[in-house]
Order: sequence, then structure tokens, then C-alpha cells
Amino acid sequence: MTTNKPGHNREQPMPEITVSMAAGRTDEQKANMMRDITKALVTHLGVDPEAVVIQINEAPLAHKMKGGKTFVERAAELKK
Repeated sequence: MTTNKPGHNREQPMPEITVSMAAGRTDEQKANMMRDITKALVTHLGVDPEAVVIQINEAPLAHKMKGGKTFVERAAELKK
């Protein structure tokens, strides 16, 4: 049986989400975030959760900068 409902076309490409973030979150926090993203895509795009691919790219705090300061430098300033 085929359906013509929007978002239910099996020929649609799978949603693939990449999240870039600073390192430091636990595996549990990252897994929960990915579950929430998956649920949002299922709810709002009508895709099968099995079609959703999520990848996290983490950068060490010394390799990520905001406002001209690395995240290591920013954290050090907060401790002062």
C-alpha cells in the first residue's frame, strides 16, 4: 500500500543531522540530545526514526573559540 501523505514518501532522503559542539558533555547527555532531535524530526517531518542519522562532532575546548578567547581561556576567567 502506498500513501500520498506529505512526509511519508519512502523515496525521500533520510534526514542527516550534524551537531558541532565543544567537548565536555557526558555520553548520556549526548544520547538524550540525539533522542530529542530524532523525536523532533519524526514529529515535524513525519519521517521514520530508523531513517534519522545524527552525528556529533566535538572539539576540544582549546580548539574552539568565542569572542577571541578559547573555551579554556573563558573557563579560566570565570574561575577568577
